[in-house]
Amino acid sequence: MKRREFITLLGGAAAWPLTAHAQQPERMRRIGVLVPGGEQDPEYQARMAAFNAALRRHGWIVGSSVSIDYRWAAGDPGRMDVAASELHQLAPDVIFTNGTGATAALQRHNRGVPIVFAVVSDPIGDGFVSSLARPEETSLALAPLILK
Repeated sequence: MKRREFITLLGGAAAWPLTAHAQQPERMRRIGVLVPGGEQDPEYQARMAAFNAALRRHGWIVGSSVSIDYRWAAGDPGRMDVAASELHQLAPDVIFTNGTGATAALQRHNRGVPIVFAVVSDPIGDGFVSSLARPEETSLALAPLILK
């Protein structure tokens, strides 16, 4: 084998790991959603449809770039705690919910997973955040859903 052929072969072999890494698809992100209402409730069905539409508008396609794990509490506070615990065990990248009861249940079971919440009338008074100006300083986040 000639010197040039050897150097070319060696150079190509060294690039294989980089080429293989570059061709890896981005990992699918996982969102947990705790819905305080029932699965058949038209109001919550509409809210979840709007949530999915917003994800699509931002380029997040369910089943392609993101998977969503829903847990429905059907208005039952006991079921809310069970659902919150289940979501945290699934280790999603972020959890979304709305309402004070669902947010409180998630906070009780929080294990470092960011929580995005909506429809909470007094997030400071309820102890979810210490400041609206700096909600990221707590375990919960009052912020738009952004997955990087």
